Amino acid sequence: MNRLLSGVAAGALLLVSGVGMAQAADLPGKFPGVTIDAKLIGGQQYEKLYERIGEWEKATGAKVNVLSKKNHFDLDKEIKSDIASNSITWCVGSNHTSFAPQYPGIYVDLNTLLPKEEIAAFVPANIAAATLDGKLVMLPRAQFDVSALYYQKSLYQDEAKKKAYKEKYGEELAPPDTFDEMAQQAEFFANPPDFYGTQFAGKEEAINGRFYEMLVADGGEYLDKDGKPAFNSEAGVQALDWFVNLYKAKAVPAGTTNYLWDDLGQGFASGTVALNLDWPGWAGFFNDPKSSKVAGNVGVKVQPKGSSGKRSGWSGAHGFSVTENCANKEAAASLVWWLTNEDSQKLEAAAGPLPTRTAVWEWDIEQAKSDPYKTEVLQAFQEAAKNAFPVPQTAEWIEISNAVYPELQAAILGDKTSKQALDDAAAKATQILEDAGKL
Repeated sequence: MNRLLSGVAAGALLLVSGVGMAQAADLPGKFPGVTIDAKLIGGQQYEKLYERIGEWEKATGAKVNVLSKKNHFDLDKEIKSDIASNSITWCVGSNHTSFAPQYPGIYVDLNTLLPKEEIAAFVPANIAAATLDGKLVMLPRAQFDVSALYYQKSLYQDEAKKKAYKEKYGEELAPPDTFDEMAQQAEFFANPPDFYGTQFAGKEEAINGRFYEMLVADGGEYLDKDGKPAFNSEAGVQALDWFVNLYKAKAVPAGTTNYLWDDLGQGFASGTVALNLDWPGWAGFFNDPKSSKVAGNVGVKVQPKGSSGKRSGWSGAHGFSVTENCANKEAAASLVWWLTNEDSQKLEAAAGPLPTRTAVWEWDIEQAKSDPYKTEVLQAFQEAAKNAFPVPQTAEWIEISNAVYPELQAAILGDKTSKQALDDAAAKATQILEDAGKL
């Protein structure tokens, strides 16, 4: 087991309805008549977890009123609007290690509400990533994210394709281990508009994050040691050209610049995409015949290497936070615990997401012994996690992403050269950091 996924034992956390830190024996607590307003990330892969909210309501006597259920990019905009209008009256919000640094002061330190032994049951690396200026601003759920490569196995078993590939490239057809091989195979497999070699999320932080990890894999850096944008480099051009060339070759869907994560998940499950760099949370969905046309035909392997020999590894963790303005912080913390406890993490991990509690990780491995596909998934993502690295730890990351991604799109769509787009993006990012007093 790698160090990101080791080092803790899980326990049972329970909250008291009184003020102050809960004791482990007191959860989930009783909160009759309390209503917790929540703003949650939405999407198919989260619905099973949210079904557990009804169980928490029955156990505690409280109610949950979900005010919003949106993708995280739209949820982020809504939270920022609430901050600007001083209207944070809700209690529980979905959070993410990439988004959390933007919200200094709005979330309570969960160390003051949750038992130490329960916090110690989480992977230390995830707790560290969720801690800002000494405050534990969110509790991680079973959504430690790093991408691995999903692919349709039948493509690599097709004798005609194997022969044609060998004749064209002089190489054996096998699942790619580098991004150059991935791009080459994506072009080889593509038969637009019916079938595409690969796809990528092409807007918001999604494309900026993919570009960032490709940049690192190609030997570049996003911000230099002084915190100045450095992505408009030779490595940056090489990384962006990867997206540009795939789009130009029509190896990806024409609409990919408007895609976000749900679009990618549905796209690969539709059976019209050969290779898909994606998150662990989709593993169960892809192999379920009720939701996926590629069920039984899915292979998974560690993410590819860039030109530097380093694998990509942009990573983070989802979680839930409690606001400082919440009138019932103990009840809210009880809900946050409930959605991240062992039972919840087992529920999520069964569908593919990587747990953030070691006991659940060990349980997951044991469950997979009789399931070859699940074993393959766990092995691939455990290897992928060894290469994990976070986004630059600056509060301006999302603001920078929002300025950079239209420039990345401009290059992909052919409106600018990659160098022009990156120079313009770097100028915008520099201005943001100067305005924030960081440069």
